[in-house]
Amino acid sequence: MEMTSDLVAVPPGPTPPPTTADREVAAEPASNGPGFWRSVRPLLLRLHFYVGVCIGPFLLVAALTGLAYTTTPQLEQILYRHELTVSPHGSAHSVADQLRVAERAVPRGTLQSVEPPATATGSTRVLFTVPGLPDGYNTTAFVDPYTGKLLGTLRTYGDWLPARAWLDSLHRTLHLGDFGRNYSELAASWLWVEVLGGLVLWIGAPRRARRLRRTLWPRRGAGRSGIVSWHGALGLWISIGLLGLSATGLTWSAHAGASIGKVQDALKGGTPSVATTLPRTVHGNGAPARDIGIDGAIGAGHRAGLAGPLVITPPSKPGVAYVVKENKRSWPEGQDSVAVDPSTGRVTARLRFADFPLLAKLTRWGIDAHMGLLFGLANQIALAVLAVCLIAMVLLGYRMWWRRRPTRGEGPRFGRAPARGAWRALPGRVLAPATVAICVLAYYLPLFGFPLAAFLCADLVVGAVSRGRAK
Repeated sequence: MEMTSDLVAVPPGPTPPPTTADREVAAEPASNGPGFWRSVRPLLLRLHFYVGVCIGPFLLVAALTGLAYTTTPQLEQILYRHELTVSPHGSAHSVADQLRVAERAVPRGTLQSVEPPATATGSTRVLFTVPGLPDGYNTTAFVDPYTGKLLGTLRTYGDWLPARAWLDSLHRTLHLGDFGRNYSELAASWLWVEVLGGLVLWIGAPRRARRLRRTLWPRRGAGRSGIVSWHGALGLWISIGLLGLSATGLTWSAHAGASIGKVQDALKGGTPSVATTLPRTVHGNGAPARDIGIDGAIGAGHRAGLAGPLVITPPSKPGVAYVVKENKRSWPEGQDSVAVDPSTGRVTARLRFADFPLLAKLTRWGIDAHMGLLFGLANQIALAVLAVCLIAMVLLGYRMWWRRRPTRGEGPRFGRAPARGAWRALPGRVLAPATVAICVLAYYLPLFGFPLAAFLCADLVVGAVSRGRAK
């Protein structure tokens, strides 16, 4: 994937003698045989250049913050060891007793869910919604199941502890709120374009055997050929991973995510939820005759076959069931859930992850892989490698651009984009459907469409300025 491998520096003064790389670039179009590739390649080069130069900073920030995020599982265990880890001894208190301890610690909170420990050394988490906290944030109380004592309270984002929540917000929004979400969506909206463009340029390049050898064994040295070789090799090796990050990042973005959600719903591929409305009429004033409590709901979930980490959501109003759900995010996923009648303990509804629509499964797997949860430590390492390689590729791309600057004469000291007007060489049978496809993508991916319009406007301005100087 070559971000600027074919840039041509055009100084206003005397032109420096061509280098070996210049001669190779000049010879490539003529050696590609079919006229179709000769007409498409210059346009791809120019688009690849603009995306690399203009979107590169956003990709760089996303990669750096994503690299920091990959450390959060280990970071949480270090920072919150007191709240998360207990010493097992004796028998555990009932979850109901632990819940009462948590409620006394958060008197203004409304109970949202309870997460019993998944291991013998884990603490019980009790999540509360508390007035005054930002949207999505909760107060979580941690209780030692063996002593029944409060270990502490933390402000959490869902079930994410403060460090993970802070790094996640940095990665998604740069702590700029809803406006900041545009930065990460912009990066995700254009990453796939840059990757696919680079792959097409690599596949269509001449002397494929030599290009393949350079991909497997990149050329050494700090010269431009070595930089191009490393840039292309890294891009090819990690292209599948980058495309996956781009696709999964878009699924929960602000604008594109809403469009993707509508498409999923239209295809009946949205994520389902277990039915919680009880199939009966409640008694008298609307309250059930008795309540089996948290422990009864957990027991019903176990009898229904649920295992691993559980999250229990109590009824929010009369006529609604307890929801007991598996919360296993590693492979294989454990996301089964059941609804439990609070008065009888009977399971009234069941939802298995195996019964999810395929699109919902793919979304769940993709998001968990993007977050480094699906395959544990191996997933974290893979994400870290992708982030480091993406950082290297962006920096190598800018380095290539810098090395193609003019070294003599006056004027700008940076490389120029490939020649303008390449779209005029495209056959109508290609240009027309491509235009329609781009318009559709721009509608569903606004932060792909608006920057593309900006690129076109900038291109028109550059062309007008160039014509004015020529005159």
